[in-house]
Amino acid sequence: MAELAEVHVPAKQVERIAKGIGQERCAERDRAAAAYLALPLLERKGAPAGVTPPDLAVVGTDGGRLQIFDRQAKAATADPPADSAGAEPALPDEDPQRRGRHWREDKVGLLMAMTSKVSAVDPCPDVPEGFLDPTRMGKLVRELRKGVPLAEEPARPAEDPDAERQSLQAQGAAWEPPTVQHKRLVASRRSWEQFAPLVAAAAWAMGLFAAPRRAFLGDGAENNWTVWRERFSSFEPVLDFIHALSYVYAAAHAGRGRALGWSCYARWIRWVWSGQVAKVLEELEARQKELGAPTEQDKETSPRVVVGKALTYLTNNTARMQYDKYRRQGLPITSSYVESAVKQFNQRVKGTEKFWSEEGAEAMLQLRADYLSDDKPLEAFWERRQAQQTGQRPYRSVA
Repeated sequence: MAELAEVHVPAKQVERIAKGIGQERCAERDRAAAAYLALPLLERKGAPAGVTPPDLAVVGTDGGRLQIFDRQAKAATADPPADSAGAEPALPDEDPQRRGRHWREDKVGLLMAMTSKVSAVDPCPDVPEGFLDPTRMGKLVRELRKGVPLAEEPARPAEDPDAERQSLQAQGAAWEPPTVQHKRLVASRRSWEQFAPLVAAAAWAMGLFAAPRRAFLGDGAENNWTVWRERFSSFEPVLDFIHALSYVYAAAHAGRGRALGWSCYARWIRWVWSGQVAKVLEELEARQKELGAPTEQDKETSPRVVVGKALTYLTNNTARMQYDKYRRQGLPITSSYVESAVKQFNQRVKGTEKFWSEEGAEAMLQLRADYLSDDKPLEAFWERRQAQQTGQRPYRSVA
């Protein structure tokens, strides 16, 4: 406004307006979710009238981070603020990744209409060369490490999903990963149980449940797969290949020299790529017996602990690692788009000096989701809002 219209608008006024508009959008979102849940089950698994389902529907969920400053937290006997209803509490301090009494988790859902080719045979049976590059793999696994305290982790630029697309394509390979036609985002500070219907309602509005091919992407976090079981069980579950790779890489090198560890990794990742996870589990079990079971005295970097974690991770997710089948069906096998979306939210709400109220965070997450969605929901919102104006100024009562 200052640059284009030479009008000075105080920052506090912008903050109040943004918060108010965000709350209006949250109310619309909640009404849409309630209307969706009120539908008969068969209608919930279809598409709204006038909506054409995409050829390929993909849904992914993940968690981000932001800081909440609760002014009432100091009063031990104070009731929780009304605007925090449904929001989850502080992340547990015992987890080194989640230290800091102000850090909370925000949830992000990405819904995509995609297009891809279906093949009778695996269009890319050999693992791409990029995953057999020692320098690149060492860097990739370091970027996925989990031990960085959140207070020391600034919001980083969102990664370009096309970069991962290029790494998945071997030189001269005919395989083309799925491409995005359009996307919609959902974000909230609500609990995972309350967040799942918001994602499902948005998916229904896009006609995703009626798509002939459907996939649900996620890493190994149990919250993601709870959302899948409760709201998207008709979608093919797909574990992010990159996260599986990181566990395989770490376990292959645990307690081994570089040359021997790389040889083991190359063999295992070829099996994972081709969907032969059982072979990796067999060798991991043998390796665990060789090293012995982890003890309470072992550190996180102990070979016994690293191998044990990889064994548990792959065992729990074996059914979601049929990557050869997913490629034949034209499904995506990485959650790079979901993680890129989380980082785009982080750019706005996350930072060591950024603090939010619960009410303000929920409003801003909704506005950010609207801003990042291809269908530009705010444009339709402004038209509805203008049509509903009565000429009276609305006042909000303070509870």
